[in-house]
Parts: sequence; C-alpha cells; structure tokens
Amino acid sequence: MQKHQLKKIVQLQKENNPTGIYSVCSANEFVLKAALRRGLQTKTPVLIEATSNQVNQYGGYTNMLPEDFKNFVYKLAKEENYPLENIILGGDHLGPLTWTHLNEEEAMKEASKLIELYVLAGYTKIHIDTSMRLNDDDTSIPLSTQVIANRGAKLAKVAEDAYQQLLKKNNDAASPVYIVGSEVPIPGGSVAVVDEGVQVTKIEDFKATYNTFEEAFKNRGLNDAWDNVIALVVQPGVEEKDAGCTEYDREKAKDLMNSIKEYDNIVFEGHSTDYQTKQALRELIEDGVGILKVGPGLTFAAREALFALAFIEKELFKDTDTIQSNFMDVLDTAMLENPKNWQKHYHGTAQEIALKRKYSFSDRSRYYIPTVDVSNSINILLKNLENGVPLNLLSQFMPIQYTKVRDGLIKNTPEDLIIDRVINTIDEYLQATHQDKLWI
Repeated sequence: MQKHQLKKIVQLQKENNPTGIYSVCSANEFVLKAALRRGLQTKTPVLIEATSNQVNQYGGYTNMLPEDFKNFVYKLAKEENYPLENIILGGDHLGPLTWTHLNEEEAMKEASKLIELYVLAGYTKIHIDTSMRLNDDDTSIPLSTQVIANRGAKLAKVAEDAYQQLLKKNNDAASPVYIVGSEVPIPGGSVAVVDEGVQVTKIEDFKATYNTFEEAFKNRGLNDAWDNVIALVVQPGVEEKDAGCTEYDREKAKDLMNSIKEYDNIVFEGHSTDYQTKQALRELIEDGVGILKVGPGLTFAAREALFALAFIEKELFKDTDTIQSNFMDVLDTAMLENPKNWQKHYHGTAQEIALKRKYSFSDRSRYYIPTVDVSNSINILLKNLENGVPLNLLSQFMPIQYTKVRDGLIKNTPEDLIIDRVINTIDEYLQATHQDKLWI
C-alpha cells in the first residue's frame, strides 16, 4: 500500500527539507474550485477538511453527510479536471464538539458515529478533538489531559474499526492518519469581548499531551493507530482578529519549535493561520509546522470578490431597468434575520458591529452564503455580468484580476474573477509549503 502523502511531510521535515501543506477548511464552492484549479496548475495535492459542525451525521450547517461532502468535492474536481488521487479529505475537530450539552456517554456515542461515517466515506486525515467539557464533567476543575486522551483513544478505536469495514469494500483504501491535540482558538473563532492575546503552547504541555495520548492509545492496543499519528496541534502564537491578526513571532515560539526536533514521527499542525504574511507562513513551515489550516481567509477573499462585482453591477446598471442582485444588502439582511452565527463573535457599537458583519476577517458571513436568498442573489449577480466586466470598471474594483485578464491569464467572467481572487490567497500558502513534492 502506498505511503500516505501526509506522512511524507514528516519524513521531509525530519530530513531538514521544510515541506508542508495548506488545508482548505471550507465548503464554499468558489473556494474549493480555486483550490482545485490552482492545484492542477501547480501540480500540488489539495487537502480539504470539513469540521464536525459543518458536516456530520445530521447534516451540520451545510446539510451534508460526510459522504455527501465527499461527492460534492469530487464533482467539483471532475469539473476542474483535477485528479481524484491527489485530493486528501480530512475531518477537523472530530469529537463531541457539537454535543457538549449531553452527558459523556451520549456525547461520545454521537462522536463515535461521526468518526465512523468520516472514515467509511474515505476521509484519511482525522483530527481527533476531545478537549471540550461535556455536560456531566466537573466544572470546578480543568478537564484533565488524561480524560481528553482517553476519550481520544476511544474514538481512534472507532476509526480503526471503521477502516477495517472499509477495507472489505475497497482493499486499496488508504489507512487514515491522525492528528491529536487541540490547543487552538475554538472552532469558528473566538467569542471573547476583550482580546486577551494569544499564548504560545508551553513545551511541558505539548510533551504531556504527546505522552498521555501515546499511553492512552497503546493501553487500548492501538499501536498501529499511534504509528499513524502524524501531527499534534499546538498554538504557535497565531490567530485572526476582526481587523488583523496576531502574527507569528518566530522568537516567541522558538523553544516550542525546537522541541519538535526531539520527535522523529510527528510535526505540528497550526490552526488559524489566516492572514499571516507570506514570510510568516514560510517561517511556520521552516520551524516545524507541517499543516497550515486556513478557512476564513479564503472565504473572505471570495466575499471581497463578490462585493467588488456588486459595486460594478451598481455602476453598470444604475438608472436602468435591469433587476440587480443587491447582494450586499441581501447578505446583511440574512445575517440580521438569523444572528446566531455571528452574534457571539462581534462586539461593539451598532455601527462597529454592522461594519464587522461585512468586513471582519473572521468572516462570519460565510455561514450565510449558501442560504436560499443569498444564493439567489449571487446567481443574479453572475447572470448580470455573464458577458464580462468592462475593463475600466474591472481596473477600478479588481485591479489584480484586471491585469491578469489583459495578459490573457484568466477569463473575464464573474466566476473566474472570484476564483482568481481566492487564488491570490492560495498562492501565499503554496510559496510556503512546497507541497508539489507530495504530488502523486
């Protein structure tokens, strides 16, 4: 059986050959097409991950089961002529995250079903996250690393059993690789009113997590599964904010990063790497982070492009009978009518919150793009501009894409313009990861 592509990252990193991969944490069609299109152009594998609240046994907020999401990705890949063997599907924060209101027995039962469905559907990068407190956990004491690791090992056993079931249907199915640990901002973004700063993971906490998980896995007879643990999630000191990000500081993280050199079997996984500079992304890879997670940074780019096209539409069809999309207003109305996906995250005056709904780097608007009204608005916008954007307006609102259109590098269609805006962000990751070395 062929070695998993992600295992090659560990090998190359330990050979002092800084290599990694960026992980697309999004179900946005424009974002996924951009990743696949750029992957084909650059001969690089594409890692796409779904989170447990995005895709689960009840559909999540995308209304897709793991099998559905896989089929959705594969459909887009075929449209982009991207080879399926170079798509790596992953599950992010798989565990009881969505069921913390339940007692341990019920929450873990739900998490087990979640993991099982992901593995049976052929997802091969499994981030096991059991770091959240459940309903019957003692609130007077911190959740211990031992409890977290024991629950994680239990889910790893479920994953291994599911893989054995999968092999009966497909004896060429790749064995899943695992990521453990979760010292990161909470999935979906921080809800704190006051920015308390980001703390780099302490070396002793990293090592304690590693040792406790190893012991928990081996106590359950999961030696083979432990051999497939390729990364541990740590906080290297990065996180997006409404109007910026906490940038990677190599000096502050140097002790943590030096500690990974003591382990020849794992790399670090870094979450919330959105909006880091190209240099910071490159330094993260050079310092031992093998997987760079990015989500809001990609959907933010797609939203920027949609806003640019909406401004173009207003200028182009002002004082005409053409029915306009009113995309920006439709999106904001959808967010106001159903505030649950942004209300806990955005703080300030009414004016400040209104600005964040549109322009926050945390991009909570991504949850509303698939809704019926917003989706219909996007379709109107694309239809109105289907014959191309006048070059003078394209230069005004999308200058980078204007240059590429003039140079014949991209087509002057609204969809291609949106996709290329996302590719601008993707390219910053590709220059850091050198993931062409992982191409099959």
